[in-house]
Amino acid sequence: MAVATYGVLDAHDKVPGILTIDRDPSPLASPAPGVPSTTATDGSQASRVVVPTPIPPVARSAASSGAPQPAAAALRSALAPALADPRLGRSVGLTVRDGMTGAHLLDVAADQPRTPASTTKLLTAAAVVPSLGPETRLRTTTVLAPDGRVVLRAGGDMMLARGPSRPGEVEGHAGVGTLAAQTAAALRSAGRTTVTLGLDTTYADGEDYAPTWDRAYYPEAIVGKVATLGLADGLVAPGRPGPADPAGEVAEVLRSELGRAGISVRGDLVRAAAPGGSRPLAAVSSAPVADVMAVALARSDNAVTESLARQAAVRAGAGGGFAEVARWVQAELARRGHDVTGVRLVDTSGLSKGTEVPARLVGDVIVAGTSGRDPGMARVVEDLPVAGLSGTLAGRYVSGPAASGAGLVRAKTGTLTGISSLGGTVVDADGRLLAFAVLADGIPSSSGTEGARAALDALVARLASCGCR
Repeated sequence: MAVATYGVLDAHDKVPGILTIDRDPSPLASPAPGVPSTTATDGSQASRVVVPTPIPPVARSAASSGAPQPAAAALRSALAPALADPRLGRSVGLTVRDGMTGAHLLDVAADQPRTPASTTKLLTAAAVVPSLGPETRLRTTTVLAPDGRVVLRAGGDMMLARGPSRPGEVEGHAGVGTLAAQTAAALRSAGRTTVTLGLDTTYADGEDYAPTWDRAYYPEAIVGKVATLGLADGLVAPGRPGPADPAGEVAEVLRSELGRAGISVRGDLVRAAAPGGSRPLAAVSSAPVADVMAVALARSDNAVTESLARQAAVRAGAGGGFAEVARWVQAELARRGHDVTGVRLVDTSGLSKGTEVPARLVGDVIVAGTSGRDPGMARVVEDLPVAGLSGTLAGRYVSGPAASGAGLVRAKTGTLTGISSLGGTVVDADGRLLAFAVLADGIPSSSGTEGARAALDALVARLASCGCR
């Protein structure tokens, strides 16, 4: 029991350990004005996810397209003390780039592959969002089979509401209750009030658990089952594992909601592909893929990230296995012009051991968004957690040397035993937008998770407070 408890704390970054979830370290923190938040449908504050507006007011007013670019020599001098902080150890890769031109301002061992932990999700987002399309919506549908069976067809949405659709939110944007009401209306129009129920999960099908993940990760709420159909309140949260059968849970909610709508559902659930000749009944659609990915990054949700990557890979003609999807992400990054030398992806979420990435590549994909070269990645960067305000950075940059970065840094975090990483953007003292990536994978045990984070945050905050000319 003690080992399991330690594993959960480790996964949620409360103690040092091999696991990574990177959840919001301060779930009770209130979002800033204009930064909407969503909570689990059970009202749990522990699972709050804050999705920032495209640019928070403080960053919008600070950034300026006419601001001067920092000088490389001055930047190196300003960051040298922070890079030498013993809490970061001796294995640090750093790249600092001009956010508008992509010019390399400072590189420190930036080509050496290092373990990025959950910062891996930035690479996945850089492949998935542009490939699927930022505005693409994931459709969950019902069809009427020739034998009178209503078949629920998965379409990739793992964030369905149990009841009515909530169009103003990402989690629960599409609701099973709304799908049931529309389905019931179509059935009554066809003169049917009694049906059987089927479930078709053949869309982007694959294993629900990676062979490289410890089997204990699921009961410890470190990762949920990877699926293409699920409920928003089934996403894992501290102390709350996900359902063993996400798609089956949605089917049972649909059964109940159809009953409420006056349609009697008899017999057991039939799991099979919808037969030829089935007629459409109803459909509900998720929030845009870019917004779904934003929630996955804000929560650092491994299962949602893997699900989106699998859908993109399958649509592109690759296989749906974890290793196949990881290979597709790497190939897609290369196809989009990124240098993937030294990259080794074991999965697409950063949960598995063995993934290695140079800081340079993390910087490359961020610049693709900040420079406007890749509109899909621009959406990803805009929606990254904001220092002191949202997601996994809500409780960071709120005091001490890092406080100068509050509201000005937005980044994806990564944490494993001996590893701390950040990749994102910062507005410097002159108003220039900079892109950065820093991977430290030799953190001494004496630093601990909190010490390493404090050192990393102080380094990035130095970028915010330095004009460096």
